[in-house]
Amino acid sequence: MSETAAKAPGVPDKSGDPGRWKALVFIALAQLMVVLDATIVNIALPSAQQDLGISDGNRQWVVTAYALAFGGLLLFGGRIADLWGRKRAFVTGLIGFAVASALGGAATTGAMMFGARALQGVFGALLAPAALSLLAVTFTDAKERAKAFGIYGAIAGGGGAVGLILGGFLTEYLDWRWTFFVNIPFAVVAAAGAYFVIREPAGGRNRSPLDVPGVVLSTLGLVALVYGFTRAESEGWSDTLTVSMFVASAVLLATFALVESRVKAPLLPLRVVTDRNRGGIYLSLGLAVIGMFGLFLFLTYYLQVVRGYTPVRTGFAFLPMVAGMITGSTQIGARLMTRVAPRLLMGPGFLVAATGMLLLTQLEIGSSYAAVLLPAMLLLGLGMGTAFMPAMSLATQGVQPRDAGVASAMVNTSQQVGGAIGTALLNTIAASATTSYIQDHIADAATKPQQQLVQLQAMVNGYTSAIWFAVGILVVAAVIALTLVDAGRPGGTKVTGSGSGADAEDEVAVPVIAH
Repeated sequence: MSETAAKAPGVPDKSGDPGRWKALVFIALAQLMVVLDATIVNIALPSAQQDLGISDGNRQWVVTAYALAFGGLLLFGGRIADLWGRKRAFVTGLIGFAVASALGGAATTGAMMFGARALQGVFGALLAPAALSLLAVTFTDAKERAKAFGIYGAIAGGGGAVGLILGGFLTEYLDWRWTFFVNIPFAVVAAAGAYFVIREPAGGRNRSPLDVPGVVLSTLGLVALVYGFTRAESEGWSDTLTVSMFVASAVLLATFALVESRVKAPLLPLRVVTDRNRGGIYLSLGLAVIGMFGLFLFLTYYLQVVRGYTPVRTGFAFLPMVAGMITGSTQIGARLMTRVAPRLLMGPGFLVAATGMLLLTQLEIGSSYAAVLLPAMLLLGLGMGTAFMPAMSLATQGVQPRDAGVASAMVNTSQQVGGAIGTALLNTIAASATTSYIQDHIADAATKPQQQLVQLQAMVNGYTSAIWFAVGILVVAAVIALTLVDAGRPGGTKVTGSGSGADAEDEVAVPVIAH
């Protein structure tokens, strides 16, 4: 064992890259930009639709074009990062995202907007796994890794809510185009900083030939899956094309798994997903994101439509959840990650979040923000922040360096697919409950004000019905985390990359997980 490997637990690693904390700033900045973009454009959508003459039927493509490109190409993006080098993929992704954002901000037609959003998705799929895998290979000391992933987890969890605030400000006081243009300074600063500061550890690339059949099958399978859920939201679950997309996705992804088990250099080595801990994390994270997306969707509508909040006020209403996520990730998760097993943070974290979600099932038209929404969002933020941080760290911990990109891509893929499922499933449940409530109560409303009141009550009833499902989903995520994730607390020692078939050139120091 090397001198580094024999280092006493808990002693900071002095042999690592001296600029690693500066590197974290630029990696975190890039992650913030990607997460912001997921919600910031939603706030601007009504204004953009009016300016560009986009029909109601086509407006969903502003969101869908990004989701399809991003979700479909994540595995490919992760593999490219492993092949090219993560720093090169990271900088390329940032530059491409900035160009795509400039095109979106300058859009003069709906088609130009859709194209820009798809291009953002393409470069986002290259950028996101490169960022996470850079973090994984840069921070190898257990305590330093806990702090770094605590910051990263807080941004990944809270950035969406920050996007609502920023999107509200830009749309209300400037112009919807600035929700795109704001990405450019983020990208330029992060790319310049990454180019000069980030030092990727040597010997961690996967130079195997690209698995072209795997790329085609995974991309088409994930696109079909995301589009199926997206279409189900607008056209219904029994729609012929919706069902066809799900069937096609199942066939394509099953064929992909078969191909990956037989080719010499697979796009997604099955060892990455069949590992008990990583598999449990991918599954529990995906389920948790289903609940989170439902929350953002319903609370945004509740605050703006039912309570009459402005976009800016709505954004500020989400601040307690952001504060909770930052606290849970950096103060609870990061401090306890080296002391307790990850499942003892993830399981209770998801249960705390489920408790916050449970409070939201009590929503009524006139519910007090201080009595219901504030404690609910604090609990949600604390729970998710505490759970996300160790999950993201463990998902890339102990993996062979040559697989770091695709392991990171799977984290993003589980979240992206979870978001698509959450938006479609919970929205369908809410719409069905709303329709049923109106049918049962509208006959008793004689005047127009009474009818409007019934419609508002129906909306809130729809939201709470869907939130009940979100509570159940978070409880299931907690059970999966507690039963499948069996890794012990991370040790302070470091070992070389483990796993069958690791090449000598692939060996770098990574944290060991004590079982």
